[in-house]
Amino acid sequence: MADAVASQTILAGERMAIMKFTNISDGTGENKVLKVDVSALNPSASGKACDGVTITKIHASTHGMEVLIYWDATTDVLCFTVPQNSQYTWDFEKFGGLPNNGGAGVTGDVLFSTQDASANDFYSITLEMTKSYAD
Repeated sequence: MADAVASQTILAGERMAIMKFTNISDGTGENKVLKVDVSALNPSASGKACDGVTITKIHASTHGMEVLIYWDATTDVLCFTVPQNSQYTWDFEKFGGLPNNGGAGVTGDVLFSTQDASANDFYSITLEMTKSYAD
């Protein structure tokens, strides 16, 4: 058996993307699973490909497990940790959001890992993101 996971794109605009992710665990959890594939996001009106995102808000509800959010790179970089048993919104807009500081080999993608997952633990996380485009 595997964790029951789902991804949903709520908004796929030119400037913003809002995506929701859920997981009901069987106890195995996730390990750096691709959640936001920037190459799959809509291009700009002028046809430029999306090459990254800045996370402006995280709406999260967790039970029993914590979720680690990573920037994908040659050596993945921890972006944010959503604690166990939380129900909260983190707003980063006042300072421009959480920028991707992945360093060498940065792809612009976002990965999730879970820790301390037991059967029937869950998370529901919605990311509000500002998109950037290749020059």
